[in-house]
Amino acid sequence: MRYLLDTNILSDLLRHPLGSVAGRIASAGVDSVCTSIVVAAELRFGAMHKGSPRLTALVDGLLQRVDVLPLAPPADRVYGELRARLAVTGRPIGANDLLIAAHALTLDCILVTANTREFARIGELRLENWLEDGQGD
Repeated sequence: MRYLLDTNILSDLLRHPLGSVAGRIASAGVDSVCTSIVVAAELRFGAMHKGSPRLTALVDGLLQRVDVLPLAPPADRVYGELRARLAVTGRPIGANDLLIAAHALTLDCILVTANTREFARIGELRLENWLEDGQGD
């Protein structure tokens, strides 16, 4: 089983390095977690936008320890199918979230996110929220 960690999960890990996410990673095994290059880009944008050298260094360190996977075919096909289907139903999700969902499906990963309401629009996407126990933000 492999877990793809979403931006809000890794952000919580940065804020609470000994919190519930760290515990879940330890239980699952560090080799069973990864993230998407899309998530890495969101984290880097957040740090740069905030203008915090300390946060930028924390993000750099985290992304050196987590397996950051490139977005590659057939994620483009999966993205196109998902976006078309969601558009027809009138229930689209954000562009980056859609790329992350397509990436998780392509890699056959469970997507770990606190944004389950939006991602649940994609029925075949397996989801877990590692912050549900209330120990994170």
